[in-house]
Amino acid sequence: MSNRDMLIALYIVLIWGINFVVIAWGLEGIPPMLLGGLRFLMVASIGSLFFKRPNIPIIWWVAYAIPISFLQFAFLFSAMAYGMPAGLASLALQAQALFTLLFAFLILKEAIKGYQISAILVATSGLILIASSHDTHAMTAAGFGLTLAGAGAWALGNICNRSISNRGYDANVNLIIWSAWIPPIPFFICSVWLEGSDQIISSLTNFGWQSFASLAYLAVIATITGYGLWSYLLSRYPAAQIAPLSLGVPVVGLTSAGILLNESITGIQWAGTALVLTGLLVNTFGNRFSRRSSL
Repeated sequence: MSNRDMLIALYIVLIWGINFVVIAWGLEGIPPMLLGGLRFLMVASIGSLFFKRPNIPIIWWVAYAIPISFLQFAFLFSAMAYGMPAGLASLALQAQALFTLLFAFLILKEAIKGYQISAILVATSGLILIASSHDTHAMTAAGFGLTLAGAGAWALGNICNRSISNRGYDANVNLIIWSAWIPPIPFFICSVWLEGSDQIISSLTNFGWQSFASLAYLAVIATITGYGLWSYLLSRYPAAQIAPLSLGVPVVGLTSAGILLNESITGIQWAGTALVLTGLLVNTFGNRFSRRSSL
C-alpha cells in the first residue's frame, strides 16, 4: 500500500472511531430517532449529488437499508441515549463480525471453519464479561443489549449485501448513499411515536452549533467521506488487506471517549475488551495461520 493510501486508511479509522464520541455529543441536543432521521436525510440529499444512482432494483435498496441503516442506528443511538458509553459501544458493535458468521451459516448455508468457531467463543466470553459489569455506573444492561441488537442488525445488512452481490449487482458505496433515502421514513415515524411532537419541536427550535456539527460529521465525514474512501481502497487492494483495518476503530473509539468524554472503563470491562479484540483478530487472520500450518 502506498504512503498516500496508508494515510487515507488511518484517516478512515480515525474518523470512524471518533464517530462514537460525536454521536454522544449529538444526542445531547437531539433524541435518538430524530437524530437518525436527520442524519440519513443529510446523507441522501448531499451524497446523491456526488455518487451516481446504483443499478439495483429499489426492493433491494429497502432490504439493505432497513437492517443496516435504520435498525442498526436506531438500536445504537438508543443504546447510547440510555446508558451505553461511547467507547464500549465502538467495541461491542464489532460483534457484527460474529453475527455475520452465524447468519451466513444459518441463512446462506456457508460453512464455519474451526478458527472461526474459536473466534466466536473467545469474543463471546469477552462480551459476557462486559455484560456482567452492567451494574456499575459505567454501563447499563439496556444500553449493552441495544448495542448488541445494533450489531445483529448490521450483520443482517451484511448478509443482504452479500445476497445482492451474489445476484450480480455491484453493492458499493453508491448503494449506501442512495439507499439512505429509505431510513428517514421509519426514523421520523418512530420519532413522532416514541419521542413525541413536543420533544421534536423543542430539539429543532433549540438546534445549536453542536447539533449541526454532530449531524454534519455523522453524515458528511463519517458516512459520505468515510465510505467513499473505503470504497476507493477496496477498488485498489484486496479486501483481505483492507478489512482488518476496521479493527482499529474500537481502539480509537475507546481512546477518544476516554480523552474527550472522560469515560472510564472497569477492570472487568478491560478484560472483556481484550477478549473481544482477540476474537476479532482470530476471525480476521485465522485463515492465514491455518493455511501456513498446513504447508
